[in-house]
Amino acid sequence: MTEVRVGKDESLDSALKRFKKKLQEDGVLADIRRHEYYEKPSEKRNRKKAQAKRKK
Repeated sequence: MTEVRVGKDESLDSALKRFKKKLQEDGVLADIRRHEYYEKPSEKRNRKKAQAKRKK
């Protein structure tokens, strides 16, 4: 669970910005987007191959 503590004199906007950045770093948003719809096993394989190719 991602958690961000708001400082004493910190604005809500800056705390929300830190929260969103932390979510993105942890990969939560990417995981949510990936589970929005069913992905066929062949599509999953192709996505993983492309991801591995990009990382090289």
